[in-house]
Amino acid sequence: MTDSHSGPTGANGQAPGTAEHAVVAQDLRKSYGRGESAVAALDGVSVVFPRGQFAAVMGPSGSGKSTLMQCLAGLDTVTGGTVWIDGTPITGLRDRGLTRLRRDKIGFVFQAYNLVPTLTARQNIVLPLALARRRVDRAWFDEVVQTLGLTGRLKHRPHELSGGQQQRVAVARALLGRPAVIFADEPTGNLDSVAGAEVLALLRTSVQQWGQTVIMVTHDAVAASWSDRVVLLADGHISGELQDPTVDSVLAALHGARPAHDRSMA
Repeated sequence: MTDSHSGPTGANGQAPGTAEHAVVAQDLRKSYGRGESAVAALDGVSVVFPRGQFAAVMGPSGSGKSTLMQCLAGLDTVTGGTVWIDGTPITGLRDRGLTRLRRDKIGFVFQAYNLVPTLTARQNIVLPLALARRRVDRAWFDEVVQTLGLTGRLKHRPHELSGGQQQRVAVARALLGRPAVIFADEPTGNLDSVAGAEVLALLRTSVQQWGQTVIMVTHDAVAASWSDRVVLLADGHISGELQDPTVDSVLAALHGARPAHDRSMA
């Protein structure tokens, strides 16, 4: 690969750069409807996400950013193209295989937290592992909980926690299984600026301290500025990207202006 969103190539269905990249998409296409009424939400998207990177995906409404995340995570089927996660091609997997892969390889952080209201914070954090009948690594659990500042909140149920604390629980739940990638869908959308910054700092910490890979869909330039890289979408295509983004560079890129000092690609 010559750049970070050029079309990946692989032989015999093997993901290129498996050791370096957590997620690879090649010529990804997703259409809704048929015939003349068909709408192309994704139109030939090829992109790679290196391991240990915090990436943000941005674009105007209708650009395809949410569809891209859903297809990358195996939450939606694709019309064409291939997605690899941790070296496994997921676009041909049946439901059982997809369920197993999402359980073992992917963590999710959603805008709405998606916590079970009747369970404590501790029970919510370990729930995916319990459902998979996987043993909880107690040392890793303690490290995650301590880093996320949840030690004193583990017996609380969601309604006893603030929005920021609930999202911390969701981040802990995503991290506990040591996934190949965490997909975060507008993770600060329901939070005030202070709580949102705390959650973004925790995602940043998971990348820097633990080598986690995070792919975040957001419309917020401030949130995107916490990332290592911003992938920009427009009309179902990758329209460019920014390395080491700032709020100003993200806003300029979203408005079609690319500051000369930013390393961006059209």
